[in-house]
Amino acid sequence: MIKLTNIEKVYKTSTIQTLALHQVNLEVARGEFLSIMGPSGCGKSTLLNIMGLLDAPTSGTIRLDGQTVSNLPDKRLARIRNEKLGFIFQSYHLIQDLHVLDNVELPLIYRNVSATERKRRAQEALEKVGLSARTKHYPNQLSGGQRQRVAIARAIVGRPDVILADEPTGNLDSVMGDEVMNILLQLNRQEGTTIVMVTHDEAMAKRTQRLLRFFDGQAVNTENYVAQLS
Repeated sequence: MIKLTNIEKVYKTSTIQTLALHQVNLEVARGEFLSIMGPSGCGKSTLLNIMGLLDAPTSGTIRLDGQTVSNLPDKRLARIRNEKLGFIFQSYHLIQDLHVLDNVELPLIYRNVSATERKRRAQEALEKVGLSARTKHYPNQLSGGQRQRVAIARAIVGRPDVILADEPTGNLDSVMGDEVMNILLQLNRQEGTTIVMVTHDEAMAKRTQRLLRFFDGQAVNTENYVAQLS
């Protein structure tokens, strides 16, 4: 589903350059749940942003669903992101003055989906994450775990092939973290959604199918597990 070949990422200023990723080669199979772990600053989020076409590598090739997407124009990349990818962030990134339902609908607006169909699909996504009764609430009326479930609903409303999750349980207590992780596992196992998750939580990582350990911009080890619901 995702193939990275010889990915390098260098950040430059007038006085210094920083090597964020070095010779990264990675394949993520369709329907796989991959977790990525490593110390802060090792390049995990940079790697996720490159997979999600939010950032461009300095060199190397990105293939998504068999298509080479490196060096495509920004407009084409935006369309691929909207149609094929869903994003979940640690800090939720919900719009505070929009109702829950309106937040979830947002990705569909850019596809010119009708208002009726947007509402139907947003309600369906909220039902999947157990928040169908919260459609008219605002984000600040929800707990952290509920806000993250809204973010998951927004990520899946467009029925993406891939979900990219950056520390999705990082701001949650253990109970809420388990709830969010179970939703991700269900999406992966029941709907076949490919998921790549960056995490600092070893226990969460070991519930996925494969754990990639990252250090100083490079993959240093991979471990295979059997993903299980708690």
